[in-house]
Amino acid sequence: MFSKNDEDILVSLAKEVSHIAEDISNEEKRKFWYRHNSLKGERPAIFVHPDGSWSELLPESVLQCADWYARWIERTLRQRIIRNKYIPDDVPIERTLHIEKVWYNSWWGVQPKVVPKESSGGSWHHIPVIEKPEDWKMLKMPRVEYDGEATAKRWEYMQNLLGGILDLDLVGNVYYNFHMMHWYCDYRGLENMFMDLILEPQTVHEVMRFFRDGVISMFKQMEDLNLVSLNNTDAFHYTGGIGYTDELPGDDFDISHIKLKNVWGAAEAQEFDRVSPEMHEEFVLQYERQVLELFGLNGYGCCDNLGKKLENVLKIKNLRRVAVCPWADIDDFAPALGDRYLMTWKPQPAYLAHEKTDVEAIEKELNTGIKKANGGRLELILRDTHTVRNEPERFTEWIRIAREATERSWNNTK
Repeated sequence: MFSKNDEDILVSLAKEVSHIAEDISNEEKRKFWYRHNSLKGERPAIFVHPDGSWSELLPESVLQCADWYARWIERTLRQRIIRNKYIPDDVPIERTLHIEKVWYNSWWGVQPKVVPKESSGGSWHHIPVIEKPEDWKMLKMPRVEYDGEATAKRWEYMQNLLGGILDLDLVGNVYYNFHMMHWYCDYRGLENMFMDLILEPQTVHEVMRFFRDGVISMFKQMEDLNLVSLNNTDAFHYTGGIGYTDELPGDDFDISHIKLKNVWGAAEAQEFDRVSPEMHEEFVLQYERQVLELFGLNGYGCCDNLGKKLENVLKIKNLRRVAVCPWADIDDFAPALGDRYLMTWKPQPAYLAHEKTDVEAIEKELNTGIKKANGGRLELILRDTHTVRNEPERFTEWIRIAREATERSWNNTK
């Protein structure tokens, strides 16, 4: 399947990850997350997700494998090694490596169009594919297909290659986040979406019902094809946290055929950040809630300020995580969430992107936010760090500041 050179590279990296994973601190971190996600944590959780900065920490030029899947595994293993070196947060380094089943998703059958960004750090914008209401009929329901033969071959090969070094886990899908308004904007454009809310409200409702039915069908197909895999592990959830919990998969659980009710789900409507609570409920949240009913635990929100929208957000079934974006005020969340939900706070990542890390601003923000959140269940999630100016040590510094702020400003009254 892979060349001898690719195999040698992966074996060497797997041995290094296995050695790192043996450290007892990883078990301690894992136990902490189980308590935290079950609303029993003794302090705020700290999680750095360097999504935008991986191109600096691990540029493509560093990868040595030739085969595309070997490079995917190589990237995964190198990320764990880098995390161990520079990102000493609460995330454990696991020795489990997920081996993906081979499956396909047709999605909506139409490819969105964009004006591409002119630089690696630039931006792009939509070219509307949908120009009039009847154009929405071009979209098709998602179709999921599973290739059992290719999966069996991959699994056997990977067991022979890395099974004696790492704990391998055969998985289908572990991510159940969906983005209905994002899809709308993919095809219609952001500006047109806002106009449609006023000029074509019935069309918006029709499209949201289509996306609702389509995403439910997509997830149900995954369930029928036995592609649903547990994500109560170190799996990342779109809301911002990670999944360790002993509340899932739940009592009604069959390891041979995992159901949607056994896993975490998540949704958001970032494009509605500046839209009123009433329109948020009318045009997207009511439909998102119907999909989220499928899952055992849920998260909601991302970079959308939900401070004035919590009344309807808290109606989501099995809700556990609620995102607090950098420009939201924790004062809007703490009284409503209390100790019944995880407050997934995302402090400002821009302070790490300055010519010099703005330590003073980070300290002030974290101390203020942590004090405001006292009495709740807080997690500090550093995301969207699109650059750290090729200095991964900035993540180490942020974590140090976060731990000191937690010790200084968190009153353990639980």
